[in-house]
Amino acid sequence: MSVSVFELFKPGIGPSSSHTMGPMVAARRFLDDLRGGAERIPGADAPAAIRASLHGSLAFTGKGHASDRAVMLGLLGFDPATVDPDAAEAALARLHETRRLHPESLPEMAFDPAADLVFDYDTVLPLHANGMVLRAFDRRGAPALTRTYYSVGGGFVLTDEELQAEREGTGRPAPGPTLPWPFASAREMLEMGRSSGLTIAAMTRANEEARAARDEVDARLDLISEAMDDSIDRGLAQTGVLPGGLKVRRRAHDIHEKLEAEAFSNQKLPHSGNEWLSVYAMAVNEENAAGGRIVTAPTNGAAGTVPAVLRYWRDQCGGLSEAGRRDFLLTAAAIGGILKANASISGAEVGCQGEVGSAAAMAAAGLCAVQGGTNEQIENAAEIALEHHLGMTCDPAAGLVQVPCIERNALGAIKAVSAAALALRGDGTHFMPLDNCIAVMLQTGRDMDAKYKETSTGGIAVNLPEC
Repeated sequence: MSVSVFELFKPGIGPSSSHTMGPMVAARRFLDDLRGGAERIPGADAPAAIRASLHGSLAFTGKGHASDRAVMLGLLGFDPATVDPDAAEAALARLHETRRLHPESLPEMAFDPAADLVFDYDTVLPLHANGMVLRAFDRRGAPALTRTYYSVGGGFVLTDEELQAEREGTGRPAPGPTLPWPFASAREMLEMGRSSGLTIAAMTRANEEARAARDEVDARLDLISEAMDDSIDRGLAQTGVLPGGLKVRRRAHDIHEKLEAEAFSNQKLPHSGNEWLSVYAMAVNEENAAGGRIVTAPTNGAAGTVPAVLRYWRDQCGGLSEAGRRDFLLTAAAIGGILKANASISGAEVGCQGEVGSAAAMAAAGLCAVQGGTNEQIENAAEIALEHHLGMTCDPAAGLVQVPCIERNALGAIKAVSAAALALRGDGTHFMPLDNCIAVMLQTGRDMDAKYKETSTGGIAVNLPEC
């Protein structure tokens, strides 16, 4: 598996990994390309101005996902993992006032947010629904450098050449150490587990320890689980109305208070576990919708499902050790890497089956692992969770990651727990292999009409109350 745990789980800001974090990463990368003089057009002088255009889903839902703001922040040098919200707002205000960029190790460049950042609704780029083009011009207005980037989900960004090579299988392997267990499919993962006697978590850990020392791997895993907990806690503490104009009210705080009161009054209902799962997931996704700090898992739109199941097992089911938390994340990431390698985690490419469906499969696998499930039971749990998200559309109202996204994460968490429970009642044998289910997801996504793939031109997005 070439995808690292820390590529699938990474701190960032909301509301979208593909529409917010991706454009920010792409804009920063464009500056790096300018610094390196990459393929600058012959005869062009030093860059003096930049223009950007957003295409496909990035255009249709870019306003709701703050994609324009993300591009500007990237050009201002901010990184999704470390951006300081107060510093970002001050820098954006200066850019709107001065219409000048001052990138490190580059000359001052003109950039007028009102004129130089275009939402192009008519031109769809050929390789992916989330496309953007960045262009630099010299002081005479002559083109100096043009780059096309695709935000392929989960904050991952590829150039058009890189994405084409990946699809054709002609790209060069990324530099790095040889992994001891380089499984690229669930079948390979199970075969390697049988031959080695290792759990999925142990194989994933060995792959990570080929990249970094054990202490560093553990420290980074702990930071991820702490960041997930923090996003839940912040979401549970906040009240008010989410930004964007839909006037969606935060509900996690009130629901949490009621659940706590019922727990102390012995009014707990048999299905209250589902309510705890829901409130944890909703807390994260309300934070995401507000542009707060969350962990992509594997995307921002699906960021609540994995943390909710992890927190539920810790707080409602008798606790989870430090080692257990790490094994949960390692196992979940193994499944996420297989999903990304063989299908997609991008709602703009395959619908929400690729986002919340993938997150539910990852969470189900992690939960099954910490309950002592075999590798075969873990693979079964992931397959059950994914199978029952197949065909799920991505149709956010007003292009905002609010309706139906917040509740959808809650239901994804519930499905994940149910899938793990079903798998643990069996011996791991089942009809539909996970690899086949992933293939179905990819084919379904290809057949799905574009209006149901994060363009907000169909489904819930166009069937809203008139008042």
